[in-house]
Amino acid sequence: MSPSKHKKNIMFPLLLATGVGLLGIYVGFSIYYHNHFYPGTISGDVSCGNQTADWLESKNTAEAKNYVLTVTDRKGTAYPLTGTDFNYRYEPKGEEALLLKKQNCLLWPIGIFQKHHLSMDRSFSYDEDALSSLIENLTIFDRDYIEAPENAHLEITEDDYRIVNEIPGNTPIAEEVIKEIQNAVDARETEFTLSDSCYTKPEITAEDPVLAKTVSQIDRYTAATVHYKIDGVDENLDKKAILSMLTITKDGDVSINDAKLTDFVQRLASTYNTYGDVRKFKTSKGDKVKIGGGDYGWVIDKAKEKEELLKDLNSAAPTEREPVYEQRARKSGLNDIGSTYVEIDYTNQHLWYYKKGKLVTETDIVSGKTSVGNGSPDGVFKIAYKEKNATLIGENYSSSVKYFMPFAYNVGIHDASWRSQFGGEIYKNSGSHGCINIPEKIAKKLYETLETGTPVIAYYREPVTLTAENTKISNAYSYKAKD
Repeated sequence: MSPSKHKKNIMFPLLLATGVGLLGIYVGFSIYYHNHFYPGTISGDVSCGNQTADWLESKNTAEAKNYVLTVTDRKGTAYPLTGTDFNYRYEPKGEEALLLKKQNCLLWPIGIFQKHHLSMDRSFSYDEDALSSLIENLTIFDRDYIEAPENAHLEITEDDYRIVNEIPGNTPIAEEVIKEIQNAVDARETEFTLSDSCYTKPEITAEDPVLAKTVSQIDRYTAATVHYKIDGVDENLDKKAILSMLTITKDGDVSINDAKLTDFVQRLASTYNTYGDVRKFKTSKGDKVKIGGGDYGWVIDKAKEKEELLKDLNSAAPTEREPVYEQRARKSGLNDIGSTYVEIDYTNQHLWYYKKGKLVTETDIVSGKTSVGNGSPDGVFKIAYKEKNATLIGENYSSSVKYFMPFAYNVGIHDASWRSQFGGEIYKNSGSHGCINIPEKIAKKLYETLETGTPVIAYYREPVTLTAENTKISNAYSYKAKD
């Protein structure tokens, strides 16, 4: 037998044996994968490669027995709900076997090297009543645990305002809580956070249009600050004062409280009205006397000032202006006399006239006769007008004067040509009917230099009682009604 023929006789059986062996292996694996899932097979989240359908079914059954859903509420509290407490179980329907049957076991040489994701509609059941009862007994429903929602609201403090955001609270809505947890169980979730739909909501939020409207109106009012131009003071209707005046309705409409606005204007007048104020005055002799009364000074027109303030507050813009005055003084501020004035010292029977702080002239005088109750009115007055060649008429007299400068009702400074002497104590028994008598030469100079409206400060250094009608009408400081 030739060598080549001998080799052929050996190779054939080897090839046949190899073929039979490989076929056996193929058939064996085909049989194996007829009852087992290919490697790399995942059903849901379960890796079931090289496992049987029965194994996968038992895995699903075990998963149901160990099922726990952890529910987290708004406050971050976690509640584990164990499946066994509400009879959570797997209901096998042969799906595992059907999935395995669909696997083509003859293609295992390819299949074992691929990934396989199987989808199956696993059926789980539970006792809904038991789950609802379990949910209803959670701490989330405990009265001491619940915090009621709070509405957003406008907070106005002494000097500011702001919208305070709503507080959601954690008042649960039982129906929604049960519904959401049941849906989570149905979806086989293991962790779940309750949504906002499970809680009672505040009725008013920070975006509420009524709140927005209110804030907008307050913004307009508080923008309308008023700076009063009064010398020596810093007086304002500021944001704080405006806030204190506001009235807000339930509908969010903002308005100025009339009574509070009136109070502000009254305070303004009480503070800056100088009419009749008692004040300390530094005399030409260097000492200080206390004097009040008279008709000089600032007087705020309260009705018109209130009206003007309402206009300002509705303008939504800052304003700088004087108060609305009914009567004005020569100098702004509480120190309203200034450096131009006439000073009359009744006790020393002397008069001084200063203009811009410089002495223009001075003279002895004769004032009202005090022995018969005709003492001249004391107080802070102003030159009402000036008249040349006037005739002064009283109950029992008529006097012609060249220069008449009244300052208190019908009482004024004038020349007295019938007198040859002035000063001393003439006034006590031989004084005037109330006017201030001065030499004609001085009267002429005063008349020519004295302006209408110039303050006149007239005072006694000792207590006196004035009862004459002109002292009453002129609001004299020392006036006292007769008993």
